[in-house]
Amino acid sequence: MNITTWVSVQREDGETVGYLDPADPDYQRVTPRNVLGHAVADDCDYLDGEQLLVERGISELMNSWVLDAGSCDATELLSIVEVSPHGIVLANALRAKALQPAERIHVPWPDAEHRLAPVQR
Repeated sequence: MNITTWVSVQREDGETVGYLDPADPDYQRVTPRNVLGHAVADDCDYLDGEQLLVERGISELMNSWVLDAGSCDATELLSIVEVSPHGIVLANALRAKALQPAERIHVPWPDAEHRLAPVQR
């Protein structure tokens, strides 16, 4: 995955809400990706992808997440504590909500291996 070609999309306040991953060399078609790097829609034109990401925002980061769901290494419920080009930092969801110390788990950014999955409610 070549993230050097991704274009970040920001809200009016400057907060990054996702990225546009070019599906062709001239960026006529792009794959909209959330801040974790997960594709959130099929390829579309640039302006539609940008609008989609702005409308989606980053509220999904407030969800609970599972690391390596479906494997024997699956974790308990996690909260995303930080997302940056340096990585994704997670902690036990209940302890994080209670502002209690918790072990930090680091996942490379972007999550190209789809190790993180939102908890389905």
